[in-house]
Amino acid sequence: MKKITFLFCVLITTFGFSQVVLEDFEGDAPTLALSNGMGSATIVADPESGGTHGQVLELITSAAGESWQQAELYLQGDSMDLTTDNIVSVDVYSDAPFVMLAKVANGATGPDSATSRAHPGGSVWVTLDFDFSAPEDGTAPATGTYPEIYFLPMWNGMGTGSNTVNNNWENAADTTTYVDNITATSAPTPETCTDGILNNEEEEIDCGGPNCDPCPGEPATAAPVQPFRAPDNVKSIFCEEYNNIAVDTYDTPWCPGTTNTVMIEGRPTQVITGLGCEGIEFITGRFDATEFPFFHMDIWTDTPTMDKSFNFKFSNWTGGGGETNALEYSMTNASSPVPLPNPNPGTWISIDLQLSDFTPINGGDITDFVQFVISSDLGTVYYDNLYLHNNNLSVDEFSQVNISVYPNPTLNVWNVKTSAQTINSIQVFDILGKQVLTLSPNTQDAVIDASTLNSGLYFAKVNSDAGTQTLKLVRE
Repeated sequence: MKKITFLFCVLITTFGFSQVVLEDFEGDAPTLALSNGMGSATIVADPESGGTHGQVLELITSAAGESWQQAELYLQGDSMDLTTDNIVSVDVYSDAPFVMLAKVANGATGPDSATSRAHPGGSVWVTLDFDFSAPEDGTAPATGTYPEIYFLPMWNGMGTGSNTVNNNWENAADTTTYVDNITATSAPTPETCTDGILNNEEEEIDCGGPNCDPCPGEPATAAPVQPFRAPDNVKSIFCEEYNNIAVDTYDTPWCPGTTNTVMIEGRPTQVITGLGCEGIEFITGRFDATEFPFFHMDIWTDTPTMDKSFNFKFSNWTGGGGETNALEYSMTNASSPVPLPNPNPGTWISIDLQLSDFTPINGGDITDFVQFVISSDLGTVYYDNLYLHNNNLSVDEFSQVNISVYPNPTLNVWNVKTSAQTINSIQVFDILGKQVLTLSPNTQDAVIDASTLNSGLYFAKVNSDAGTQTLKLVRE
């Protein structure tokens, strides 16, 4: 929101420096991260009845997290210059009294620094002035420029030591607070093309900004639809046609790559930026691969593939809490049996291997796969259809999912019909990948009401007993 003129003038008079609002959550969403079990950090409307703060940042802590759980915010524009003026002002809203610890981090010249301020509660907005010349939690005074600020709502600062539960920290609990108008003396943010953060007007992480390379292209078409396989014949990690195992994360924190799900022609697709490396972890869904010796994955990249590599491995934990051995495959222009095509074909690249084609690391045990790790110098890679299978396609399994839709185009409704299978669910997405409708018909026939939709192209993901099919829909 916009600072009211009177308050802005008071800030200038009080501090003697030109302070500006560096983040008010009204424009493009800033980059946010959560640590130590923080529940969520989401941009929402001002919670105050009749309030004038517009869009604000909602912070929700979790009773299941650590006491020192934090929300990490990466400023979109200039950094906070705390070289001389050590004050960062933040508008904070809370129903209940509490103490917030704020921390500035990753300074260009100065050390990380933390300090706290108390909020009286009462469901009101209060401007808290965090003075980083008086540091807490064992940190040093702020002396440089800082592009990041963290908020820790569980601090009470009553103890003498650092990170002592029930002394300096409250017990973790479910709480909700709001912040807005992060105000400080500004300084230009240094070059950001290699920091792995979406900032400084970048369109994607480390690309598309005024000082960075253009962002790579994306696939014009979705990855190939996979053949129908009975559930007992496949272990799927990410595939539209199959039931995926329980995956804890497709974006592990121990690799610098970042994975997001995007929609390509209405089909969920994973895109990794910043390779490097990226990991998928499925402790919850760990599995024995003995009966699934065949591997499949589809990838797409805009990067020239000459003299590049795309490497991946399955991490096997042998029933324990960490890797004991692994299977690895390095895909290069010269690898066998599956090479990385050169030149780049500009289309989806299908990778079909047997686990016996992988190189064993510290043994060849495949009884407890827990992680899938990708390492590559291709920069940005899209992937889909990542699964293992037993290569068993019976006569019945070759039958296609037979789903029809009519009329198409339509003005009012689409009728969806199958010949014999039950339609379990239908999800409708617009051309940008936003879900606009969802149905659970549990019948062989269903009706999709198009009357509330704008004219244009849509995609329906129809899940039936025989599998999943994506249909193109046109609203006139």
